[in-house]
Amino acid sequence: MRLARRLGLFDAVVIGLGSMLGAGVFVAFAPAAAAAGRWLLAGLAVASGVAWANAMSSARLAALMPAAGGSYLYGRTVLGEWWGFLAGWGFVVGKAASAAAMALAVAAYLVPAPWTRPVAGLVAAAAIALGYRGVTRTARAAAVLVVIVLAGLATVVGGAAAAGLLESSQAWSAGGSPMGVLGAAGLLFFAFAGYARVATLGEEVRDPARTIPRAIAIALLIVVAVYGAVGAALLAGLGPEALARSTAPVADLAASVGPGIGAVARVAAVAGATGALLALLAGLARTVLAMAREGDLPRRLDAVHPVHGTPYRAELAVGVVVVGLTLATDLRGAIGFSSFGVLTYYLVANVAARRVGPRTLPTLGAVGCGVLVLSLPVASVLTGGGVLLVGLAGRAVVVRRRASAG
Repeated sequence: MRLARRLGLFDAVVIGLGSMLGAGVFVAFAPAAAAAGRWLLAGLAVASGVAWANAMSSARLAALMPAAGGSYLYGRTVLGEWWGFLAGWGFVVGKAASAAAMALAVAAYLVPAPWTRPVAGLVAAAAIALGYRGVTRTARAAAVLVVIVLAGLATVVGGAAAAGLLESSQAWSAGGSPMGVLGAAGLLFFAFAGYARVATLGEEVRDPARTIPRAIAIALLIVVAVYGAVGAALLAGLGPEALARSTAPVADLAASVGPGIGAVARVAAVAGATGALLALLAGLARTVLAMAREGDLPRRLDAVHPVHGTPYRAELAVGVVVVGLTLATDLRGAIGFSSFGVLTYYLVANVAARRVGPRTLPTLGAVGCGVLVLSLPVASVLTGGGVLLVGLAGRAVVVRRRASAG
């Protein structure tokens, strides 16, 4: 049974925005500032450039193959089964960690530290329940949350500007070095990766050849502008060193303006992380569905709900994993791990895109993904690489058994 095509351009753009305007904008600037210091905006520019190349490759492939699965489908179809599995497994493990981080971010802004993990589990469970009822409900919820996030960020940046906090020269004070730009870019890529949700929902988008490329481009351009404004405001308002130490930089900047603005930042952070969590879970479930169809994951997960038209078994399986991860995942550590998995996913997309059209932009995207992966913290590279190898080894065992049985 195929998924129903219910999403138009507005829905697809909103899902992309909801994925990117999530916890990333509220937490990713701090570890990036620790890497690059006053060169933070240069790291943001590099991340934006790699994200744009990846987005255009994803849009090209999604228009040609408008079915659930994203780069898993593209890699499998264009490059072969093992490439597809590498992309799908990288996406699943990276984004499962990212989804857990989003739930943890929501909880961190809602409750005191002792309650963060159990509340994060409840948040993830509630998001799964919403997605289970249908992707159109997810799109509507994401639209409301995107408006709240944009309004909240505008209020914080505008309030800081009005209070004169952005006139300081501390943004260019000592701290960081140009050598940290790539490290910052790798960490900031975590905040951009949501445009892939549009591609993974390709089977549910109306007129995909036209809608998907437009939706990805529009969503990414909006997010680049927002991140640039927020990053510049955080550098000017807090300075590189204080920004690097912060666990909630947007809230810290808002608190410098006044308690009312601080409350606005808290609401916006919760809304953004919730919206990103909804879109992440939707994309994860549909990638799991596509992998189950091909036998790379248990085939029982290949099931579409007869009433709601959703991949309900995949939704539930993803939910169990994400809720479990909220009990063990550290927010900052999850950023590096997620970036590793998702950069692997986009590397496959770029290699596939080189086979089906002009090669210049996909080549730049592939090189950019490889460089940013190597620039991530060593712990993230080692952990991410280990998990990918475990997945590949597991698939090798399954393939061998099938060959023996046949």
